[in-house]
Amino acid sequence: MSALIGDKGYDGDGFRAEIVDRGAKPVIPNKSNRVTLHSFSKRAYKGRNVIERCFCRLKDFRRVATRYDKLARNFLAAVHLAAIVAYWIN
Repeated sequence: MSALIGDKGYDGDGFRAEIVDRGAKPVIPNKSNRVTLHSFSKRAYKGRNVIERCFCRLKDFRRVATRYDKLARNFLAAVHLAAIVAYWIN
């Protein structure tokens, strides 16, 4: 089963229903002012941090952050090169 991981900004009943209709499980924490609480997997939500750090690391490269490339294939190539350089240094 696939899951969609989001932050508290996506905690809406309509959005949650759309996710379920498309066959995925919403992994979204509840807002503090929510009346009806929904359960979510805290373990799965912790994986969101890894994705956020990856995007932050890729945006250190100006070419990726500002999308200089007009073609999607060139942009994807720039993302691949940035990923190689970013994780090669580590």
